[in-house]
Amino acid sequence: MSFSDKILTWYLENKRDLPWRDTLDPYKIWLSEIILQQTRVAQGIPYYHRFIEAFPKVEHLAIANEEKVLKLWQGLGYYSRARNLHAAAKMVVGEFNGTFPKTYTGLLKLKGVGDYTASAISSICYNERQAVVDGNVYRVLSRYFGVNIPINSTEGIKSFKKLALEVLHPTNIRDYNQGIMEFGAVQCTPQSPNCSSCPLADGCVALEMGTVKDLPVKLGKTKIKKRFFNYLVPLEHRKSDETLTQLRQRKGKGIWQNLWEFPLLETEREIGLEDIEIRHSEVLKFKRPPEISLFNSDSIVHKLSHQHLHTRFWILEGPFYRTNTIPVSNLENYPVPVLIAEFMKTFKF
Repeated sequence: MSFSDKILTWYLENKRDLPWRDTLDPYKIWLSEIILQQTRVAQGIPYYHRFIEAFPKVEHLAIANEEKVLKLWQGLGYYSRARNLHAAAKMVVGEFNGTFPKTYTGLLKLKGVGDYTASAISSICYNERQAVVDGNVYRVLSRYFGVNIPINSTEGIKSFKKLALEVLHPTNIRDYNQGIMEFGAVQCTPQSPNCSSCPLADGCVALEMGTVKDLPVKLGKTKIKKRFFNYLVPLEHRKSDETLTQLRQRKGKGIWQNLWEFPLLETEREIGLEDIEIRHSEVLKFKRPPEISLFNSDSIVHKLSHQHLHTRFWILEGPFYRTNTIPVSNLENYPVPVLIAEFMKTFKF
């Protein structure tokens, strides 16, 4: 039995019951693929259902308000995915008359759709002969064939794509591609893979050579940058019927574009109360000196892919000049980074 036949047989016997596996609708397949980028399946399933309920068809997503899209996405991170999702939906409706392109080449024209996503959609929906290569596929192929080329190198990306194409199932591309990804997620896992009951054990080079733990090879990680965030949470009319605060929308191409946050004072190091008393006016204007208190004495370290945000929340009580002022009862309506959302859940306004 060939490599692809073994994968296909395993998949048909062991595949998980996932909500996007009962359809060939390219809208639903595309949505699931975008959600599952950088997201575990268990975490992604509720978001998938949420989006399908809010936007049953691509036309509904295309005409949606961006803030609603970002709010539904809140907690998944990598918010550029949500913005690209929204932009691509508009492209499908505006440029393709509401019909998804049916080929790999056509799908690549959509915002946020790269080689992997185009391969996944075209092969799953249309059985086009395209090989998917994601983290799970890299792991399975590198171990089974004993390939030690770094998967995040230019040579590695080309080599693994070529290999993935060579071992594609000759006819059932749709199930084979889902199968090899599923195999990597469930059987050939990053840690403690179940080699003793693996249907590929007889031909696995890594198992024979004792290098399962060493594969796949990946080049050194990008250096992590430290940033120090001081969120200034203004409160007016505290403990009255309607306490007021302020949010601002992040602009530019940095993290969390178009999400909302409290006024932010970013510093080069961790600072204390005296610094906040002196510098709060750089980002927030009060009519008289506010009462200032620190919500969290230990910084919250929020980890992003290439940066760690060392964050403190400062509570500033007093009358402030009103720009983007909102009642605290309305905070939940705004799309915010998960860091801000966790603070909102914890702090008693």
